[in-house]
Amino acid sequence: MITNALRQFFSTLHRLLAVFLFLSLWEILPRSGIVDPFFLPPLSKVIATIFKMAQTGELIQHLAASLRRTLTGFSLGLSVSVPLGLLIGWFSRVERFADPLLQAFRQTSALALFPVFILFFGIGEASKSAIIFWGVQWPILLNTISGVKNVDPLLIKSARSMGASRLVIFLKVILPAALPSIFTGARLSATAAVLLLIAAEMVGAKAGLGFLIFDAQQKFQIPRMYAAILLMSVIGYCANYTLVSLEKKYSAWKEGLPTGD
Repeated sequence: MITNALRQFFSTLHRLLAVFLFLSLWEILPRSGIVDPFFLPPLSKVIATIFKMAQTGELIQHLAASLRRTLTGFSLGLSVSVPLGLLIGWFSRVERFADPLLQAFRQTSALALFPVFILFFGIGEASKSAIIFWGVQWPILLNTISGVKNVDPLLIKSARSMGASRLVIFLKVILPAALPSIFTGARLSATAAVLLLIAAEMVGAKAGLGFLIFDAQQKFQIPRMYAAILLMSVIGYCANYTLVSLEKKYSAWKEGLPTGD
């Protein structure tokens, strides 16, 4: 048992080594003068800025605004794309009908459509959630379709040979087998949601981490800018870790499943 604990400890240490080295360089290079500290403040100064913003309540305001927009857009994308992807992947006629339109839509950049969203929804919360929804739905949709279409035919034939109905095959075979692909799409979409959030909050926002980055850059408040960037990275990491944990939980039956962690 001690041996297993030591192995786990060294494994965790090995995985965190690159992060530790990066953060150490971030602290050392500005303090040694190799990098201008005005353009890259030491990590300790950035962390101190985060704590200062937390004490004043500013950090909670920006975090709450960003998380609300991200979760709204991501949840909408998930609720629309997963059922649609299952439908398109399972019914070939639906795929033939919808595929040309979907291929055209998915090639259109979410950032290019941002002015359109503003025209329809204004510069308030609706347009920001809409651009995140548009950007996150495509990885989920395409991976869901791929997951359904790539289910092992032997599993389907085995279920049919045992007299399973089409609905039972879908619920007991297709959906579980497609889950790893769905989670892969969700993880890709979570990354896209964070990137789109930054762009969305730079226009017409009064709060949010994207707004904070843009506002701090305009005012040359460099530590605040890096604080917002660092927090964005932490949010992205937490989202990915959460989805990986859910994937392991609900796809534990699938041997050799790539987790990406």
